[in-house]
Amino acid sequence: MSTFRHKIHVGDPTGERFEEVETLVDTGATFTTLPASVLRRLNVQPVRTVRLRMADGRVTERPLGETKVRVQGQTVTTLVVFAENGMPSLLGVYTLEAALLAVDPAGQRLIPTEGLLMLAGESRS
Repeated sequence: MSTFRHKIHVGDPTGERFEEVETLVDTGATFTTLPASVLRRLNVQPVRTVRLRMADGRVTERPLGETKVRVQGQTVTTLVVFAENGMPSLLGVYTLEAALLAVDPAGQRLIPTEGLLMLAGESRS
């Protein structure tokens, strides 16, 4: 799988202040992971702690918060992991899906996509 970098803007929970962060687009990551120092500076508060499996198989627990993120010109509310020092900033699937963006690994870019609404047995009249 190809990986690439993409700049996003992380905001405070009200969407009034934003900071640019370069992230690694990671479709293997559930949540967007950002430096705890940036999130604290933007007054993002942890709402709970989640267990996360790392790529090497280890399991860790990290604080999870909710805030605004601007990606490809769209501002969405998303869940973010407070990263420890040295952890990479990742743009995860939860945020990508909220912004209706798909990954084009060959072109190393994000592309708009449709949301899905599949209702079994729905009348087509």
